[in-house]
Amino acid sequence: MSRDELRTGCVIRFPYLWVREAERGETEGRKHRPVAVGVRIVRPKGEDVLVLFPITRQPPSSDRFAVEIPEMEKRRAGLNATLRLWIVLDEYNQDVIDQSFYLEPEPPLGHFSKAFFLPLMKEFIARRARTRGVNRQR
Repeated sequence: MSRDELRTGCVIRFPYLWVREAERGETEGRKHRPVAVGVRIVRPKGEDVLVLFPITRQPPSSDRFAVEIPEMEKRRAGLNATLRLWIVLDEYNQDVIDQSFYLEPEPPLGHFSKAFFLPLMKEFIARRARTRGVNRQR
C-alpha cells in the first residue's frame, strides 16, 4: 500500500488492540480486523500519525459512541454488506506510518463516503476529551 492511500475514510486491515486489552497488559491485537483511518496527522520527517477506529460485528453497548454502518457504506468500504457492522468511535489506536510494525503493504479494502464519514469525525473531535486511545508505536 502506498502512503498516499492512507487517508481519512479508507478502510484497511490492522491488528487493532482494544483499550480494555491494553489495560490488562496485552501488547498485540488478537486478530487483523477492518479499521477506518479517521485522521492522518502530517508530521515533519515523514512521521505521519494515523488515528484508527475499529469496525466490529459485536453490537456495542448503549453507553458507547458507535455507529452502525449502512449497507451502501459497507459496499464502498469493501466490507461484507450482509453483516451488521459498527464503527466504534470512543476509542482508537494511533500508529506512525513509516515506523509501524503493524501496517501491511496491502491496498485499502475501500473507502467510506465523505457524506457518511466526515460528520462522524466532527463528532469524534467534539467528544475527544472522553475518548481513549492506544499508542501502537514502539
